[in-house]
Amino acid sequence: MIRDITIGQYYPAQSPIHKLDPRVKLFATLIYIIALFSYKGIAGVLFIVAALAAVIKISKVPFKFMVKGLKSIIILLLFTACFSVFFTQGEYTIWEYGILHISDTGLINAATMMIRLVLLIIGTSLMTLTTTRNGHGGQMLQWWRGQDKDEAARI
Repeated sequence: MIRDITIGQYYPAQSPIHKLDPRVKLFATLIYIIALFSYKGIAGVLFIVAALAAVIKISKVPFKFMVKGLKSIIILLLFTACFSVFFTQGEYTIWEYGILHISDTGLINAATMMIRLVLLIIGTSLMTLTTTRNGHGGQMLQWWRGQDKDEAARI
């Protein structure tokens, strides 16, 4: 089970994405997350999926390896979908029993949130799978702290 968690793991490959500075990858991931939760409609989803697929292909990380990370959050996905389906009221009620009801809006919200969460996990996994803790990582911490190389080496 612990091997199925891909966030935080590094997948060694020779790709342009692996060679990028970690700050660039972090900023690109932040922009990706903002875009992911800001889109409206199917055109936005298709654009994000196409962009993510292109970056995955460039990164040379196998898609199967990235999807393996979704196993660890399947319970979270199902829990989120159930809450959205059963507790969101909409214009058309499909089924109702006590406080539980399934509506058109609940089904749409559940599907949208599931798609967003899956794309979020895959997209953020891509950043960690292509970023090693060695190399540029130390330079990033030095930059963040405002230290030069000699001062960072003494710490």
